[in-house]
Amino acid sequence: MTHLLFRHRDIPEINKLQVYQKNGGFANFKKAVTSLQPKQIVDEVKASGLRGRGGAGFPTGVKWSFLPDTIWPHYVVCNADESEPGTFKDREIMESNPFQFLEGVAIACYAVGANEGYVYLRGEFFEVAKFLDQCIAEMEKAGYLGDRLFGTEYSLRLKTHLGAGAYICGEETALLESIEGKRGQPRLRPPFPAVVGLYGKPTVINNVETLTNLPYIIEHGAAGYRQFGTEKSPGVKIFSLSGNVNKPGNYELPLGATFRELIFGLGGGLPEGRKLRAIMPAGASSSIIRVDNASFERVMDTPMDYENVQNVGSLLGSASVIVIDDSHPMDWVINKTIHFFKHESCGKCTPCRDGNYWMQHLTERIHEGHATEKDVVLLKSVAGQMLGKCLCALGDFSTMAVTTAIERFPEDFEKKVKA
Repeated sequence: MTHLLFRHRDIPEINKLQVYQKNGGFANFKKAVTSLQPKQIVDEVKASGLRGRGGAGFPTGVKWSFLPDTIWPHYVVCNADESEPGTFKDREIMESNPFQFLEGVAIACYAVGANEGYVYLRGEFFEVAKFLDQCIAEMEKAGYLGDRLFGTEYSLRLKTHLGAGAYICGEETALLESIEGKRGQPRLRPPFPAVVGLYGKPTVINNVETLTNLPYIIEHGAAGYRQFGTEKSPGVKIFSLSGNVNKPGNYELPLGATFRELIFGLGGGLPEGRKLRAIMPAGASSSIIRVDNASFERVMDTPMDYENVQNVGSLLGSASVIVIDDSHPMDWVINKTIHFFKHESCGKCTPCRDGNYWMQHLTERIHEGHATEKDVVLLKSVAGQMLGKCLCALGDFSTMAVTTAIERFPEDFEKKVKA
């Protein structure tokens, strides 16, 4: 299929403004500002069925409609923090197809009445931020940003903001705190960012991939966008494939493509002599899907969309598909994930701060072969007590791999514990 988001794979040098312009660049932003009312764009995005590509999958147009028209100014913030282990799609968009992404940001700003937009990038993306700053400067020079755009009353400016390398700032309220110069920790909700967001004003926060879809939707309409994907999960999705697979990388597919197409088709299957044992479809935050002789066909033929992945015991999330072969026991896997979450917990709430501390100690003890059966029971208990009690989703996410590994791969833990 022709790429909607990874257009750089079809059009060389589309990361240059002149090439992007020759291929319809910014025509859709101009169309939006000069020919459409903001509400028309919001309604079209609602009708398209576009859902947030950062992981939550919340309907984008519905999210926009929550902003009150009685409180001003409005802001748009793009979440380009991309810190989930196994996720590397947004960086490719920003580096290789930046103008389509920035046009999407501009369309979102116009749709919600924002005159300022921010792109928040993880601290390690300093080179990407520098490149985006150059792109924004070119857009200003070309008349796509600034005052009275296209002869209308609408004005817009975009800015980048670098974080300091904290995973927690991928959580939208911690991201807002970071932009405001405060410690990057989640806010208590309600109030939600749609009402009290950046600088206390109504704010839309969307992911890079989400916003990059907008120029196509403005050009082809909701019906044109819905020709891809499924009824409940329309459009295309970028799947970041990694782990024990021959051809890791980013693959753009219609939502509803199967695990078989991704792993054994585009991904070239597993290294020779290895068997597929598990899949983490949403990076380190995943519930682990067990793949064995009994479930192999069912899992492989499961459509990768927001509804069907639930049927095999996980969530699609940001579609960071990590493949695990039979050389990796689950005690090793969860020891890796817990080390990450314990390190990245901001420490603001007790269940996450202390829970991840103790889960790390327990997973290390189990992995090193020093644990008893009681330690496995305690690990599951600690994870269960964290679930639903943390200030933000990080605490919940950290328990997903742990609880599902213990429940779905009990033999791995039986081998590790002392009688």
